[in-house]
Amino acid sequence: MQLNHLDLPVPDVRATADFFIRFFGFRLDAVKGNDGMAILQGDGGVVLVLTRRGDDSPAFAKTFHVGFLVPSPETVHEVHRQLSEAGCADLSPVSTMRGSTLLYCHAPGGVLVEVGFRPDA
Repeated sequence: MQLNHLDLPVPDVRATADFFIRFFGFRLDAVKGNDGMAILQGDGGVVLVLTRRGDDSPAFAKTFHVGFLVPSPETVHEVHRQLSEAGCADLSPVSTMRGSTLLYCHAPGGVLVEVGFRPDA
């Protein structure tokens, strides 16, 4: 079975789409309903759908996140530099955990994002 897409509810579809396009190489496929939905295409066939979340909708659970693998620890550091220069919210320092090199930050809309290198991946 193949994962088809992820649909994330966010308060500002355009800002969240711009974040994933700028920092993670997604391409905008479609915008629908007056910025109420954006469909993004990523590497490897990943489809990320962003839909407008209403004010009364719950936020994400504390541990919910989207994770990206990169090819080297240096790439993690480069992504960290780019996010830092852009003033990314809640950007963690680069850390090492169980042999992996990681960083975390929040995309617009509160989506927690992990960027990591795993030597076994």
